[in-house]
Amino acid sequence: MSAPAAAAASAVLDFDDILAEIGEFGRFQRRNYLLICLPVLFAAANSLSYVFTAGSPTYRCYVPECDKVEDADYGADWVSIAVPGSWSKRGQFTPSICERFVANGSHFASTSEPWRSWPLDQCSSANFTAETERCHQFVYGSSERTIVQQWGMHCQENLWKLAFVGTVHFAGLVVGTALSGYLADRYGRKHIFLFCIVFMALTGVAQALSWDYISFLVFALLNAVGTSGIYPLAFIIGVEMVGPRKREMSSIVLNYFYAVGEALLGLSVFLPDWRQLQLALSLPPLICVAYFWLVPESVRWLLARNRREQAGVIIRRAAKVNRRDISVELMASFKQQELEAEASPETDVEGGQDVRKDDKIWLAIKEVAGSPILMGRYAILLLTWAVNAIVYYGLSLNATSLSGNKYLNFALVCLVEIPGYSLAWLFLRRFGRRMALSGSLLLCSITCVASGFVTLGADWLVVTLFLVGKLGITSSFAVIYTFTAEMMPTVIRSGGVGVMSTFARFGAMLAPFVPLLASYYDPLPLLLFGSLSLVAGLISLLLPETFNQKLPDTASISRSVGTTVLNFPISTGRRGDCIGEMIHTAAYIFLKTHVAEPKKYS
Repeated sequence: MSAPAAAAASAVLDFDDILAEIGEFGRFQRRNYLLICLPVLFAAANSLSYVFTAGSPTYRCYVPECDKVEDADYGADWVSIAVPGSWSKRGQFTPSICERFVANGSHFASTSEPWRSWPLDQCSSANFTAETERCHQFVYGSSERTIVQQWGMHCQENLWKLAFVGTVHFAGLVVGTALSGYLADRYGRKHIFLFCIVFMALTGVAQALSWDYISFLVFALLNAVGTSGIYPLAFIIGVEMVGPRKREMSSIVLNYFYAVGEALLGLSVFLPDWRQLQLALSLPPLICVAYFWLVPESVRWLLARNRREQAGVIIRRAAKVNRRDISVELMASFKQQELEAEASPETDVEGGQDVRKDDKIWLAIKEVAGSPILMGRYAILLLTWAVNAIVYYGLSLNATSLSGNKYLNFALVCLVEIPGYSLAWLFLRRFGRRMALSGSLLLCSITCVASGFVTLGADWLVVTLFLVGKLGITSSFAVIYTFTAEMMPTVIRSGGVGVMSTFARFGAMLAPFVPLLASYYDPLPLLLFGSLSLVAGLISLLLPETFNQKLPDTASISRSVGTTVLNFPISTGRRGDCIGEMIHTAAYIFLKTHVAEPKKYS
């Protein structure tokens, strides 16, 4: 390729400059943003539906001597006499699920009609011995019907099967998150996004029609694979369609939809049958097939893949809908680069060399792997993602202190994330990405440690600290998505966020085991959450600031984005960044004095 052609090809269109002309968040972007947010509602609900479809309902043994045949009462006054169990500090009795006391033989024999229930005044302690026996009929505390009743998975020996549904679900999330990210970088955001939506819907319907436990597990795994790609890809599409000043808004509002989608599961109280619930969550997303004609491909992805003609069509349409004019210079640039792309459709020019499009992703990965600066940043991000997942899901599992209606509690625990996302939005705009992430983690750390030391204190105080801790880690999760996307080059942005999210899923797998530490020391789980959040909050201050910076298209640009202790910057001068700059300064001095010259790392 000639030198002038190479120079022209290297001048890749800057989409942030284009957005300055057509509008950073005009009518075109608002309409498409709403469209990509709607499937997130159902993805959020599907991601937690197993909590109710594979949950263990409240039940106890059926006691034919005392229970009414047609209208058995789970919480009858005599239950503690006929069924073993435990008493809470508040005097509430919880019966055993699969054991009952053996009936007293002499009293049983004196009954003229032993197959009928005894009168209530005969259901006394004298009617039962201290010995227990297993039962095979049950009385339920509500109309809820899950796979427990469907396939007879009662009693302690079957609890692992219910828990294993969650394990399979997380396994599907790990596979789907990594796979969807890579495929979206290779084949386009839009097509993989639509595939994930339809795949989630179809496997969800199949899950509702499962004929046994094994088939339920298989479809639960596949459903998680589809579900896992929807939120990350909606996030990437949202971030890539707006200008720098609207990125945090696009990520935070998407999280509002996710929280509401989770809370919608609280309405399952009106759909107590697990099959009906799963169908209600799976059928509506099929409408999104129409997105094939309604939602455009990401312009940033098209430009990164040298599909400038398609990008130009979308940009002109956006300008028309936003009622903005495109400059003559921009149109001329588009025309010139379209001609160059037609002349060399299979190659792109990067660093003075001809590079096949299909190899650009791997070249970017190699460049990242060869940069100590980028590898250091991404290692910090990986650790922070894992901590976020462990603490977020761990706090959710430790929410048993919130007593009352489980459907209402579930909805409230999900909805409390909305203030957390709002806090993240405020932090992102006022303090930048780095301080927002660190501050959210430190807030969670303080409240978790405090809650650990007041475990035996007033319930309202424990609950308040728990909710504030959940708010803090929710804010951190929202910030880290934006922060990670802004540090990743365009060609590997989806895959990069996918890798981080996948690593977080492995962290989430550890969360169910953390509450077991309470058997050694009651506050230990919360103290562990607080300690992990503290470490992640401090090391995140070593990451560069990306606020109001252009999204990097290549790894070399990504390496120069923001500020870093390995490439000491001039202060950004942003209010609220003083602490971060002081830590950067101290780290820089230490590295310069004891390790090596910073420039050697770049």
